[in-house]
Amino acid sequence: MFSRILGKPKQETNNALATLDKLNETLEMLEKKESVLQKKASAEVEKARNYTKAKNKRAAIQCLKRKKLYEEQMGQLANFQLRIHDQMIMLEGAKATTDTVDALRSGAAAMKAMHKATNIDDVDKTMDEINEQTENMKLIQEALATPVGAAADFDEDELEAELEELESAELEEMLLQPATTAPAAPVHIPSGRVPSRPVPQRRTEEEDELAALQAEMAL
Repeated sequence: MFSRILGKPKQETNNALATLDKLNETLEMLEKKESVLQKKASAEVEKARNYTKAKNKRAAIQCLKRKKLYEEQMGQLANFQLRIHDQMIMLEGAKATTDTVDALRSGAAAMKAMHKATNIDDVDKTMDEINEQTENMKLIQEALATPVGAAADFDEDELEAELEELESAELEEMLLQPATTAPAAPVHIPSGRVPSRPVPQRRTEEEDELAALQAEMAL
């Protein structure tokens, strides 16, 4: 079965679709016949009621017999529809299997083609070329970073020593600068207390003479 499916996936799919369409048409035809028979059976029941009212018992029984025949035909049609539904379900499952196998086959073929186009030797060669180019780029960058001309003659140790002297001189200059007097902190006076009277300072002789002169001038 699978060999046939694998050998002719598209043909099997087309045949399955055509068969499904035919089964659908048949199913619709059976449903229409069943609907017609149902209407005929209902009509016979209505006739039987009318004959019963007319006291025509024989005619009423004939109507009921025809109704039974219609119901038997409806039962056969129901069995036919059930068989068709079963066949459609099986066919749809087989089609899904065929589509799945076809998709897997396509994937396997694509993967095989990619593997064929990509050789392991080519991959190794490409990686070697990438590593070589990377190493060359590192050498170029190191060459560009190497000082040339006058900058190449500078002594790094001498420059470091000069830098240390500059830092020491700057630190010594900072230490020799006079310290600024910090502002006096404000005196906090608790609430409810009267500040004490400041103590009068002793006046100098020049201040005493000036005060005496001011007193004389006031007289």
